[in-house]
Amino acid sequence: MMKNLKMLLMAGGLLCFVVSIWAFQYPDTDTPLYLNPKAAIKDRVKDLMSRMTLEEKVAQMCQYVGLEHMKKAEKDLTEEEMRKSDAQGFYPSLFSKDVAEMARQGKIGSFLHVVTAEEANHLQKLALESRLKIPLLIGIDAIHGNGLYRGATIYATPISLAASWDDQLAYEIGRQTAVEMRATGSHWAFTPNIDVLRDPRWGRTGETFGEDPYLVGNLGVATIKGMQTDDFSGSDKVIACAKHLIAGSESVNGLNAAPTDVSKRTLMEVFLPPYRRAIQEADVFSIMAAHNEVNGIPCHMDQWLMTDLLRKEWGFDGFYVSDWNDVSRISSLHFVAEDFKEASYLSVNAGLDMHMHGPFFQEHIVEWVKEGRLAKARVEEACSKILEAKFRLGLFENPFVDLDKVDESVFTKAHQQTALESARKSMTLLKNNGILPLKGTKKLLVLGPNANNQTTLGDWASPQPEERVTTVYEGIKALGEAKGFSVSYYQVGERSKKIKETALKEAAQQAQGADITILVLGENSFRHDWPNKTTGENIDRASLQLSGKQLRLAKEIAKNGKPFVVVYVSGSPISEPWLQKNAAAILKAWEPGSFGGQAVAEVLFGELNPSGKLPVTVPRSVGQLQMVYNHKPSTYKHKYHTEKKTPLYPFGYGLSFTTYLYSKPLLSSPSFDGDGVVTVAVDVTNTGKMAGEEIVQLYIRDQFSSVTRPVKELKGYKRVALQAGETKTVQFEITRESLAFYDYDFNYVLEPGTFSIMTGPSSADKDLQKVNLEVTKRINLEK
Repeated sequence: MMKNLKMLLMAGGLLCFVVSIWAFQYPDTDTPLYLNPKAAIKDRVKDLMSRMTLEEKVAQMCQYVGLEHMKKAEKDLTEEEMRKSDAQGFYPSLFSKDVAEMARQGKIGSFLHVVTAEEANHLQKLALESRLKIPLLIGIDAIHGNGLYRGATIYATPISLAASWDDQLAYEIGRQTAVEMRATGSHWAFTPNIDVLRDPRWGRTGETFGEDPYLVGNLGVATIKGMQTDDFSGSDKVIACAKHLIAGSESVNGLNAAPTDVSKRTLMEVFLPPYRRAIQEADVFSIMAAHNEVNGIPCHMDQWLMTDLLRKEWGFDGFYVSDWNDVSRISSLHFVAEDFKEASYLSVNAGLDMHMHGPFFQEHIVEWVKEGRLAKARVEEACSKILEAKFRLGLFENPFVDLDKVDESVFTKAHQQTALESARKSMTLLKNNGILPLKGTKKLLVLGPNANNQTTLGDWASPQPEERVTTVYEGIKALGEAKGFSVSYYQVGERSKKIKETALKEAAQQAQGADITILVLGENSFRHDWPNKTTGENIDRASLQLSGKQLRLAKEIAKNGKPFVVVYVSGSPISEPWLQKNAAAILKAWEPGSFGGQAVAEVLFGELNPSGKLPVTVPRSVGQLQMVYNHKPSTYKHKYHTEKKTPLYPFGYGLSFTTYLYSKPLLSSPSFDGDGVVTVAVDVTNTGKMAGEEIVQLYIRDQFSSVTRPVKELKGYKRVALQAGETKTVQFEITRESLAFYDYDFNYVLEPGTFSIMTGPSSADKDLQKVNLEVTKRINLEK
C-alpha cells in the first residue's frame, strides 16, 4: 500500500490523495462543514475555528522560511552570519527537520522563500498530516514577476514600470505574475511596494513606483487588481501585499530601517494616500508593516496606523504581516520592549496578524492570552482573516501543484511579450545630440560592468537560464549586425568597485578602434551577488554618482575624442553632470527585465522610439536632497553657495526621437462648485518625422490655501500614440478629489479659490501651459 501511495504522489496525483485522506477521516455523515466547498466561506471559517484550540489558532499566525532555504543557510553560513542575515533564515535550536515536523503537527500557518513547486507540494503534504489538515499559505517576493523562481518571466522592475506611466501594463504584469505563482505553488505576493520615494539614497528605490503619491497609487492599485482581481477566489489568483507601512523611504539618513521623523501632515498627504486607495479601490487583502519607527513609534506596534486609521476608519478588511524579524526588533533594535515576549504582545495588540518569521512567537502569544493581558478576540480576528484567505484561494479543495503543467503557465509567449513591452515602454532618453538612432555602417564597441550580464533583471530575481535573458550586449550585437554594424565587446569587469587599472587602459585602447563606444554603466542590485551589490535592499548609497571606477572609465574613453553613448542599467537614479555634458546620448534603461537588452538595442538603432518619463526627480548631487518636484513654495527662496537649485533632470522628463507641440489647456467650465467634473482638453501634435508615444501630464496648484500646498501636484496622465504630423485631443477629468486636501484641523476638504491647471510633457515650469479654475464652494469630503 505504501509503495502504491508513493507512486501516486510521484505521478502528480496529490489531489486524489487529499480527497482520499479526507474521505477516510470524515465519512459523509460526519464531514465537517469547513470541508464542504459549497458552504459559505464565513460559515466554513466559523466551523473550523470552533474546532481549533488556542494554540492552533495562534499557529496560523506563524510563518517560517522554506525547508530548502533553511538547509542552504545551515550549509553556507556560520551561526553568527545567519544571526546577522536579513536574507537567509536561521532559527536558534531549530533545523529544517524540526520545522518539517512542526508543519506536520499543524504548528505553522505560512511559509515564505519556497522557490520550487516540488517543495511547495511537499510542505502541503506535511500540513495535511496535521489534525485539522489546514493547508499552508505560501508567500514569496514576486516583486516584478515571480523572480525567485528559476525560469520565471522577469518583467521590468517597479521603478522601471513607473517610467512607463502605464497603469494597464501594471495590471497585466500583476495578472500574469499571479498565474506563474499559482502554477509553482505560491499564493501570496509580497508586493506592491507603495512606499512613496522621497530619498533616492535608499537602496530600495528600484522596488518603488517613484516619488509621486498619485502615480504610486495608480500603479499600486493596478498591480493589486491584477493579482487579486475583484475576488481572489480561484486557482489563478493570489493575495497582494501593500508595503511597507509606513514612510521608510524618507528615513533620517537614507538608510533602510533607520528612523523616520515626519509630520502627521506629511504622512496624510504624501505617504498614506496610496494605502487608502489600495484599501478602498483595490480591496488589498494584506499589508506589511515597515522596519522603521515613525515619530518614535516602531511601525510594528503602531495601533493608530494599523487599527484606528486603516482598519477602523478606512475599512481595511484583510490581515497585517510583519516584515522580516521586525517583531523581535521592537526589543532588540528599538528598545521599547524588554524582550521578544513583550514585543510580541505589543505588535499583536496593535493589530499585527502574522509574524514573519520563526519560533517562540506562538508560545508568547498563547501565554499572553492565558495570562489575560491579550484579548482572545484579537487572536480570533487574526486567525479568521488568514483562514478566510485560504478558503477563498481554494486551498482546502486543492493545495497542490500539478508538476506536469508548470511549463504551460510559466514563461509563456504571452508573458514574454508583456515583459518585452514593459522593457520597451520604460526606456527613458535623457540626452541625444542627434547621434541616435545610430545610422550607417560603423564599428561599435560595447563595454561596461552591466553590459553582458543579468543585472538587467534587478533585485528580487534569482539567476535565470541564459537562454531566457537578453543582455544589453547580446541585444546590440544581434540587431546591430543585422543592420550591417560591426559590434565588438570588451570585458572591463562586471564589478564596478573591482575594475582594474589595466582594464581602464585596455578599454581606452579598444575604443580607439571603434567609431562609437556604448558604455553600459549603472549599479548592481542582484541579491545572489550580495557582496558586490551597490544598490538594492539593505544596500543604500551615500552618493548618487556611479559606484567604483565607472566615471573614470568614461573619462578614459572620452580622451579618444570619439563619441560615446551611455546606457544606465540601474534601479536607482544616477547623478553624473559630467556625463550629461560630455556623452553624445544617455539612455536610462532602468532594470528592464528578461528582454531588456533587446529593448535597449531597439532604441539605439531606431526600431523603437523611446517614450519613458522619469518617475523621480534626479538631483545634480546628493547635497541637493531632499529634491522632489512637489515641494512647498518656500523651498527654494534661497540658493546653495556651491550648487544650482535646479535638478539634473525633472520629474516627468524624457526625450523622444520626434517632437511634440502642446496647445494651451481648455476647461469645460471656468468654475467648479464641487459637483460632477471639469474636463481639461489639450491638443498634442507630433511635429516630427517619426511615429511615437507621448505621456501627457496634468498638474494642479492651489494658488491660495488655508495651509501650505505644493507648487504643483500630478493629477492625471495619459499615454497617447501619434503618427508623424498627427494631432489628438487628450482629455482629463478634474473632480473634487483632485483638488481636496487636509485643512488645519485635518478635515479632508475642497476649499474655494483659484487653482492653476497645467499640462505638458514634464513637471518643469518651462514645459507647462496653464489655465485657471475657480472653485466656488467649500466641501468636507468626509461628511
